[in-house]
Amino acid sequence: MKTYFDEERAVAAYSGGKIETVLELVANRYIAANPRYEYTGRPFLPGEIIRNKNYRYEADFAKIFPGAPDGSYVYAWGKYRAEEDGTLKFTLVPKGPVKIWMNRQMIYGTDFEAERYDNRAESLILPVKKGWNHLALRFTRTKAGFGAEFGTWLGKLDYYFFRGMERPGDGYLIEGFDYTPPLAEALADPSPENLIPLCLPLPAWTDEEKKRGNFGRIFASPDGRPGDRAVARTEIYAPLPALCGFSGTQSGNCAFYAGKTLIRSFREPGPYRFEHKLKAGLTGITVISRRPGEGQTWDFSLELKPAAVPLSIRNPFFPAGGELCWVYAGLFSASPDGALLEFDRELLAGGEGEKTWWRLDMPGGWVRLYNENPLFGHWNYPLGVTLYGLIETARYFEKQGRAAGSSIGSYVCDHAAKSLRTLDYALFDKARFGGAAAVHHLLSSIDSLDDCGSFGSLILELAGDRKIGNPAEAADYTGDHILRKQDRLQEGCFWRRNQMHHFHNGTMWADDLYMSVPFLCRYAAYKNDPAILDTAAVQFEGFKKHLFMEDKNLMAHVYDFNRNMHNGIPWGRGNGWTIFSLSELLMALPSGHPRRAFLLDFFRRLAAGYLACQDENGMWHQVLNMPSSYIEASCTAMFICAFSRGIRHGWFEGDASPYRLAAEKAWRALEAYAIDKEGNIYGVCRGSEFAFNPRYYAEHLLPRLNDTHGIGIVLLAGVELLKLSNG
Repeated sequence: MKTYFDEERAVAAYSGGKIETVLELVANRYIAANPRYEYTGRPFLPGEIIRNKNYRYEADFAKIFPGAPDGSYVYAWGKYRAEEDGTLKFTLVPKGPVKIWMNRQMIYGTDFEAERYDNRAESLILPVKKGWNHLALRFTRTKAGFGAEFGTWLGKLDYYFFRGMERPGDGYLIEGFDYTPPLAEALADPSPENLIPLCLPLPAWTDEEKKRGNFGRIFASPDGRPGDRAVARTEIYAPLPALCGFSGTQSGNCAFYAGKTLIRSFREPGPYRFEHKLKAGLTGITVISRRPGEGQTWDFSLELKPAAVPLSIRNPFFPAGGELCWVYAGLFSASPDGALLEFDRELLAGGEGEKTWWRLDMPGGWVRLYNENPLFGHWNYPLGVTLYGLIETARYFEKQGRAAGSSIGSYVCDHAAKSLRTLDYALFDKARFGGAAAVHHLLSSIDSLDDCGSFGSLILELAGDRKIGNPAEAADYTGDHILRKQDRLQEGCFWRRNQMHHFHNGTMWADDLYMSVPFLCRYAAYKNDPAILDTAAVQFEGFKKHLFMEDKNLMAHVYDFNRNMHNGIPWGRGNGWTIFSLSELLMALPSGHPRRAFLLDFFRRLAAGYLACQDENGMWHQVLNMPSSYIEASCTAMFICAFSRGIRHGWFEGDASPYRLAAEKAWRALEAYAIDKEGNIYGVCRGSEFAFNPRYYAEHLLPRLNDTHGIGIVLLAGVELLKLSNG
C-alpha cells in the first residue's frame, strides 16, 4: 500500500493509543495555521472596470469612450499576486478583437471566430510566477463591439486584480485595472513602463467641488437637509503618551472625540486650536459634524502640532496617510452621537433606516473589505464541517475538564460570530459594488446548496449552546434558499438545474445530502417545524432512487439528467456524505416518523456495502471498489462516524461487532497512515467535479495535505469513537 509519510512520522507512534491526544494535536495545528485577523480594507472605485455578477471584470469601452474611432486601441493593465509559481485559469468573453500579454509575453489573441459570437467564452491558462504578475489586454474598436468580460473561469471564484500604477501614500492597492484613452496606433511593447505614462489618472475633485469642503463634496446630495450629520474617522499612533496640539478649520457644529471621549466641540465656523494628551498606541479620532445651511461650506481640517514623540496619522482600514488617512460615513439624521463613535467593520445605520458604509475623500471612492485570510472568517461548505469537528472536540474536552476545550471552542465561536456580523456588509457590498461581493462571495450570490447549507448547519449547531450573536438572519436566509428556491425534482428531492457553475447543470450529486440535510434537521428544531424534517427525509428516497447501486450497496457519485444515467462510480467521500448525513437525520427524527423504517434499512444497506470495501489495513479508498486507488482519509473518517453513531443509537440489527471492529481498525489506520506527529492530515481528496471514468477520481482528483474537506470529519470520527467507547 502506498503511504503518505514514513512510519516514524505517524502520530500512532506518539499518541500512546489515546484518541484525545490526536484530537488536541490536530485541532491546535489547524488553529495555529489559521489565526484570527481582520478583513483587509482597500480603496475602491465602483465606476471603473469592476467585477460583475459573474465575478468577472467587465470593460465596455464602447460606453466609456463612445466617441472612439473605429480601429482605435485601448489598453487595460492590472497585476495579480501569486503565492507560488503555477497557472491561473482565466476566461475571456470578447466583444471585439482582444490580445493578452502576461508578464510581457503575448499569451492569446482572438480570431475571427471568437469575435463572431458576443457571449462565447474562451478558456485560457495564464502562467504566473511567485509574487506580482502583470496582465495587459489590448482592445480594438470595431462596429460590432469594443471591450470584453474577463477573469475567473468559475462562477463566484474570488480572485482579483489590482490597478498597477503607484498611488500617493503607502500600503494600499485598488482593485481593478488602469487603462489608456483610445490610441490611434498600437504599442510595439505594452510592458508596464510603456503603459504607465499613458494610463488615465484616478478621478479627481474639480475646483468647484473642492470649495464645498470634504463633507460637502463627498455627501453632495439634492435631498440633503441642514442638520444632517456625517462622521469622519482616522487613527493617530503615539509610541508613548504625548501632549498633542490639534489645529485647523471647521464649518461649525463640529465635535472631536478621542475614542469615545469628547475632547472639543464648536458651534461657530472658523479656525481652531487645542491640546489633548494622547495615550500610547493607536487612538481613534472621530469628527461628527452637522450640515450647515444651504450653499455653505461643510468641512473640517486637522493638523497635528509636533509633540515630544513622533506621531503618525493613518487610515483605520489600511496604512495610508495623506489625503486618504480619513474615512467618512453619512448621512445620519436620528442616531445619537454615541452610536457613531462605535467602530467595527460592520454597516452603519444611516438616515431613515438605511444602512451605509465608509467612504473616502476621492470622487466615488469607498472602502471595500476583502477576506484574504485563506480560511478564518470565510463561509463555505468545507469550513462548515471543519468547525463542526472542532466544536464537537471542544465540547468533549470541556466535559473532560481539559483546558484545550475552552480555547478550541472560542476559536470556532469567533469564526462563526465574524461570519454572522458581516453578512449584512456582504449583501451591501454585492448590491453597491457591481454584483460580486469581496466578503462571503458564496453566500451573497447563493445559487446552490454548497453555498449555504453546511455552514448554515454549523451556525445553528453553535447557537444551541454558544454565544455567537444572532443567527436568525443567516439561518432564515439559508432556509429560504433551501426550502423555497433550490430546484427540486417532482418527487421533492434537490438537484442542480441552473447554477453559475454551468458544468453542474442538469445533475444530482450525493454531496448535496450533506449540503442540505444537516441544516434542515437543525432548522426544523430552530423553527419548531416538523414539516422541515419531512423535507429532509424525502431527500433520501429520491437520492436512493437515482444514485443507489443495488448490486453493490454503494452510491454512485452523480446522476446526469442529460444522459438519464448515473456515473456508476462509488466515490469515497460522496458515499461518506451520504451515510454521515443519514446519521444526522436519524438522530433528529422522531421514533414514530413514517419514513424512519425506510431510512434505517437504507442506513444498514449502506453500512454493509462500506464494510465490504474496507481494506486489510483499515482504510477506505478514493474509489471504494477500486483497491488500486489511493487511501482516502475523509471517507474513512465519515464511515467511522456513521458506524459509531449506528452502534451507539442501536440502528444495526443483530450483531454490531463487525462495525465496531471496523471503526476501531479504521481509526488506528488514520493514525498510522493519514495523521503525522505534527497533526497534519494527509490523503484528503480535494473538491470534486465529476466524470464517468473512474480514473478521473483515482488519478486526477488527487489528495491534498490539510484540506478542509477532511480535518473536521477526522475530529468528528475521533469524538464519536470516544463517545462509543465511554458509553
